[in-house]
Amino acid sequence: MAGMKVCWISAGVSSFVAGYLAEKVDEYIYIDIENQHPDSMRFIKDCERALGKPIQILRSDYRNVQNVIRQFRFINSPYGAKCTEVLKKRVRKEWEHEHCKQKITYVWGFDFNEKHRADRLLESMPDFQHEFPLIDKMLSKEDAHAILERLKIARPAMYDLGYRNNNCIGCVKGGMGYWNKIRIDFPEVFERMAKLEREVGRSCINGIFLDELEPDRGRMEDEVMPDCTIMCYLAVA
Repeated sequence: MAGMKVCWISAGVSSFVAGYLAEKVDEYIYIDIENQHPDSMRFIKDCERALGKPIQILRSDYRNVQNVIRQFRFINSPYGAKCTEVLKKRVRKEWEHEHCKQKITYVWGFDFNEKHRADRLLESMPDFQHEFPLIDKMLSKEDAHAILERLKIARPAMYDLGYRNNNCIGCVKGGMGYWNKIRIDFPEVFERMAKLEREVGRSCINGIFLDELEPDRGRMEDEVMPDCTIMCYLAVA
């Protein structure tokens, strides 16, 4: 059985740096979603130049979060968001099915402070080999950002706007503080999601619809919001 080393790039800093540090990677893959900030594709192209190899772009037929919510009449729950499952997990599973005859090693961007998440991933995907370059080199998220700076790659725009990760604009996993910041930075996204919540009768924030959310509610710096990546989904699978 032929071997293949694959790194899933999430348009976040840690996944790219892990792929950059890993040796002999055969495929770099990015799953594109229409809800990502437009600057994410600029970042992917900059990563390609640094890696010296192309990054394969995959997309779900559902294309965006709105289509998933309308189709399934579901937003999120304590067990995860439907958009992550459909737009990311399914795409990955389809790719794996097409490459089922190859022995795959995955490269992941968990940092040194996320060893517990790496352990859960090892338990959830025992049929594959896995590498964690940041953990092996005892590197934190801050270290990954420093490496990106040394490579002279501008980090994705969402970081510079004050967001902790480069999730979709208007991530359904966000809390009150997050959505009130989205209301300021991307008012059209806030309004679109508020209308969509009423359309399907479900809300992003448990117990409150966005059109009821008072502008001064929540503190984004106190809210826990993980990167919305394949790693995130697998870590709780």
